[in-house]
Amino acid sequence: MVVSEADVPSGEAVPWTVTSIHAAHADFVWASLHRLGVPESDRPDLLQEVFVVVHRRLDSFDGSSRMTTWLFGICLRVVLGWRRRRRRHPETLTDVTPEGDWDDAARSPEQELMTSQAKTLVWRALDALDVEKRAVFVMFELEELSCVEIAAVMGTPVGTVYSRLHAARAAFAKSVLALQAAAPGGAP
Repeated sequence: MVVSEADVPSGEAVPWTVTSIHAAHADFVWASLHRLGVPESDRPDLLQEVFVVVHRRLDSFDGSSRMTTWLFGICLRVVLGWRRRRRRHPETLTDVTPEGDWDDAARSPEQELMTSQAKTLVWRALDALDVEKRAVFVMFELEELSCVEIAAVMGTPVGTVYSRLHAARAAFAKSVLALQAAAPGGAP
């Protein structure tokens, strides 16, 4: 049986277990890792790492915040550690399957190149954002969540979300312009 916060009368502690947290919130953790910029190939490992931390720290969860807020904080710290490790020990992928749809007959090589360049530009611009701003930017601009919903997910005041979104938009635009200027042959 999966126990949620809504199933427990107010004022009582939720009898959480790692299994019930995983059953109720694994999709949320997966989406949070995606929002924080973790590539799909690394998400299963980081999902496991998040739930290892949940297992170790479950006794410290006092119920003063929502479970999703607590999990998002763990995701944030796990992703920050993963990024530090990745910077120290970068990986080079080979034999990668190209992304996108498989209807190549309808697209010319020039269109494929432009699409690939645009995706690369967006990913590099997103990677230039710090994790908190990137999460807010992705949730608002790409996943179309409201600022109130983002504040609930992140466990921050709505004003902080607005501030981070404004700063993220400015940093994203600046990064895109810098990347376009540095691109050989002009902007994609």
